Amino acid sequence: MPNIQTTLCSSEISDDRLSILNKTYNSLSVRDRIKQLYLDFDVNDVMLTSSFAATSALLLKLFSDINTKQEVFFIDTGYHFNDTLTYKEQLTKQYGLNVTSISALKEEHEFTTKDETWAKNPDFCCSINKVKPLDSIKKNYKVWVSGLMKWQSDHRATLDIFERRGDIIKFYPLLDITKKERDAFIKKHKLPFHPLVAKGYHSIGCKHCTVPGSDDRSGRWNNNPKTECGLHL
Repeated sequence: MPNIQTTLCSSEISDDRLSILNKTYNSLSVRDRIKQLYLDFDVNDVMLTSSFAATSALLLKLFSDINTKQEVFFIDTGYHFNDTLTYKEQLTKQYGLNVTSISALKEEHEFTTKDETWAKNPDFCCSINKVKPLDSIKKNYKVWVSGLMKWQSDHRATLDIFERRGDIIKFYPLLDITKKERDAFIKKHKLPFHPLVAKGYHSIGCKHCTVPGSDDRSGRWNNNPKTECGLHL
């Protein structure tokens, strides 16, 4: 497939170009999508984030196989389960990942702790501890890679592989992978699950706002109507 980097690396990507990207990448396998990404964009223009949650090993294994230079950003909210931090360290060592942690301003995070903001206004807590830290670095990148999949929520079911989000282009290489295909890949390659999966946690976020759930995101935000932290909206 031809290298079209000179067209895609401009600061402005037209809607027509987005349509071409989606048409091109839709026909590719997940691995080939990731390989093609580095033909179309420089690695320094690509921002990869991971929550090191339930099945994060899938996306991280794929990227570590294809481009070891890719930096991985972890948003350290200060409220993660200890198991999440242990899982992050495990995957970092196992796949040789280049992980950088980012977090909220100290005084803003301390406010949410004293205020217990997660209990009274979870959207505001997520904004301070997740959205703002990532916003502070997004301006340095053209493409933001995330492991969202359509079957995970109604919002995610509406997405395309490439989506414009303000001044950055979102890239979801796993978007059309089914739950069955995900689980088969994990089993085939013997990828490690997050330790809390065995305890009934299917989607894992901050410890104040995550409980075991009957299916994939039902345990987030203690089963209230909130289904997204705001990063991907």
